Amino acid sequence: TTEAMTKKKLQLASGTIPTGDEEIRFIFGNSSVQDFYNYKTNAYPYWDTGELPDIDFDGDFFVIYDTEAFYNSQYGGDSETPVKPPKKYITKNNCLVAGGVDNYNSFSYGVYTNIDALKKQLKKVFKNKPIPGQPTTKGGKPYSYWVYEQAYVQVDDFNYVSEVQKKIADMGFQADSNAEYVESTQKQFNTIQMVLGGIGSVALFVAAISIANTMMMSIYERTKEIGIIKVLGCSLGNIRSLFLIEAAFIGFIGGFLGLILSYGLSWLLNAFLGGALSSAMDMGSGSGSGISYIPLWLSALALIFAVLVGVIAGFLPAMRAMKLSPLSAIKTE
Repeated sequence: TTEAMTKKKLQLASGTIPTGDEEIRFIFGNSSVQDFYNYKTNAYPYWDTGELPDIDFDGDFFVIYDTEAFYNSQYGGDSETPVKPPKKYITKNNCLVAGGVDNYNSFSYGVYTNIDALKKQLKKVFKNKPIPGQPTTKGGKPYSYWVYEQAYVQVDDFNYVSEVQKKIADMGFQADSNAEYVESTQKQFNTIQMVLGGIGSVALFVAAISIANTMMMSIYERTKEIGIIKVLGCSLGNIRSLFLIEAAFIGFIGGFLGLILSYGLSWLLNAFLGGALSSAMDMGSGSGSGISYIPLWLSALALIFAVLVGVIAGFLPAMRAMKLSPLSAIKTE
């Protein structure tokens, strides 16, 4: 229906969404041109030669609704009793889905029309005969109602998709959704995050030990300096702050260099792998945004965390500096 196509946010390159109050019109997917073929030669121009066929989607189309009769006329009968080909119908003012041939969306490869207009057209074409694809009674007569192979259910909140899918399955229907794919993908990403998190934790622990070792060596090398500062009357709190600020700067510089490395690796991933993967996963936006993205808030949080790790690692060395005896420290060479 027009309402359904509007709710599914169908975007057209030209024309308007067809209604049930007019002559039947078709909407062709933006990638459907790849699947047109010449029935006389059974050749697919795009898949055989790589060249797209020249088709005017806004123009008139000859449409055959009785495809069974069409194939019988092509391949059935014999030279003496050929099968009569079915009637062709013309549709005008057809439309094309917005996007290039390589921009995938949920409407890319299909052909769509208003379902009410299609029902009217099929009844006009087949009259009282059974419509192909529709079940019939034992006597071969069509039913008074329509039977559908599938239906789309749009849930207003993604969190309820699995619940709605289960209820539909409990009614005896086969149901599938993108939620299954998303959940599977999330599990894979969670596993990857756990592995990377473990590696990061080990790296963080090593970095903290390195900062603590650097600060401890700095205290040993500046023991006499610390003693002089104490003799001059510097408070213990100032001495502690001095070394904690130094440790914080080490953490800040390390975190800053880590961010530069991360953004560099992210750029390389998007430059060499992002094009292929994003085009396969893109759902019609055509943005080509890549597969790696580091938000600014995460960068700021990482920098703050690096400073915090530096301060924590430098706490014990700072406490040692506070406890040094001034006289012993001055005598140290």
